[in-house]
Order: sequence, then C-alpha cells, then structure tokens
Amino acid sequence: MTSLFDWMGGEHALERLTSVFYAKVRTDPLLAPVFARMPADHPQHVAKFIGEVLGGPAQYSNLRGKDAHLWMMTRHLGRHLGEAQRKRWMDLLLASADEIGIPADPEFRSAFVGYLEWGTRIAVQVSQTDGPLPDPGPMPHWGWGETGGPYSAARPSSQEDSQTKKE
Repeated sequence: MTSLFDWMGGEHALERLTSVFYAKVRTDPLLAPVFARMPADHPQHVAKFIGEVLGGPAQYSNLRGKDAHLWMMTRHLGRHLGEAQRKRWMDLLLASADEIGIPADPEFRSAFVGYLEWGTRIAVQVSQTDGPLPDPGPMPHWGWGETGGPYSAARPSSQEDSQTKKE
C-alpha cells in the first residue's frame, strides 16, 4: 500500500508545504512570537519529521538518533502553548496544503488531519511543563487509519489485553 508520504508527493511536497506554512507563521500575530527565534532550517527539520511519521525515509531519526521523538517533544517544553495557538497552527498548515495542491481526497485528508490533530494536541500538553519528559518511545508511524493510532503495533490486541486482565 502507498504510504501517506508518497501519496502527498514525498519529500519535495513536504518541504514546499513547510516552507509556505512557516512563511505564514512568521507574520501571524498569534504564532509569530512563538517562532520568533526559529532557525532558518526549522521548516526542513519539520518536513523530515512529518515525512518519517507518514511513512517516508527515516531522515529525522538519522539526524537525531535513537531519541529523535524525544528530541522533537523537548522542543515544546515550557512554551505554554494554548488551544488558540494550536488551532491557528492547524488552520495555517491546512490552508498552506490547499494552496500548494496537497491531495484533498477524503481518505488522505482524514489521515493527514488525524495525525496533525494528534500531534498538535501532544505538543500543547508537553508545552505546559518544563520537563523532564518520560521517554515517549519510538517515532510514531501514521498510516491510512489504523485502529489504535500510531503505536498500535506495539500495543497488545484487545484479546491479549483481556487475557492479561484475567490472569
């Protein structure tokens, strides 16, 4: 089955998306203060992270090592992000996706938006603390709609879970 990464156009599409998106962020009254010290290569790093999550090559993990997911999460510590900022981030990203022609078919957009909702809500939660964070585990992997979310392969099935509870 084709990955979400490939369906959306691969690395080129994600780099274009994050470039267009972060150009909007830099001038947005609600988000610009949060990203005021954003390094110039931030959009490329985010593209690599999202790309890996959506089934692309492990470029972000290769860059950050075995703790790549923890590294990304620690970038949000102490930022005290709010729901209004999260929603604006989502709105601008999805507007950018439409602007550059990221696929709009319902199956892809459902999966894509599902990941973005999940990820941005975790970012808001993590941002409320100064740390330390518990190990979040490996990089998440998001597909076309697996029940149980990105870590479902690591979780016991409900039958195994029921068996464990009986013992």
